[in-house]
Amino acid sequence: MVRVKICGIRRAEDAAAAVEAGANLLGFNFWKGTPRYISPLDVARIVASLPKGITTVGVFVNEPLESVIEIARESGVSMLQFHGNESPKYWERLASFQRIKAFKVSADFQASELNRYPSAAAFLLDGAVEGQWGGTGRTFDWSLAEKAKEFGNVILAGGLHAGNVAEAVRCVRPWGVDVASGIESEPGKKDPQLIRRFIGAVREAEAAESAVENQVRQGTVKVK
Repeated sequence: MVRVKICGIRRAEDAAAAVEAGANLLGFNFWKGTPRYISPLDVARIVASLPKGITTVGVFVNEPLESVIEIARESGVSMLQFHGNESPKYWERLASFQRIKAFKVSADFQASELNRYPSAAAFLLDGAVEGQWGGTGRTFDWSLAEKAKEFGNVILAGGLHAGNVAEAVRCVRPWGVDVASGIESEPGKKDPQLIRRFIGAVREAEAAESAVENQVRQGTVKVK
């Protein structure tokens, strides 16, 4: 199953809409340099209202180690995601948490860089934009994400929306997909209809891929 991560949640009603539509992970941005910032206390209130089985992810950018631990405990998130220049040494000091390491992907991206973070639960790959740490809304060459799967679970991000996520799933077959701006009516405000369309497109693409795989196994179609 392709996991769907709805990122940049700021409102309880948006979290509820995402869960109702079938999201698997919800992301909360603790970096104050974004319009999607939310306080740990507000996240704690949202987390307390969620059903079991929803993974909550705290997003950080070059946050001091002690601050990360304090925010994680105060907010109650179950996973941490890092978008900055966090070193492997910094990373390993947070080994008691499940973690996602984000990478900005440009034409010269080397998938082997992921090897520096072998304990990552997943790697989030986002389109690179100069001066931005993430949430760029920019797609990249998805074949680079395909190569990155050799090193662990890949979450595909960057410019995804209901109109292109099915193609992304078919091309990359990622562990997960991540969306923020592609389901918003304005920065930090999610649109329930866009959320439903996005997740529906993911599930339809999955179902189509599964049907083809079944036909291949049964010998009714041949792989070219």
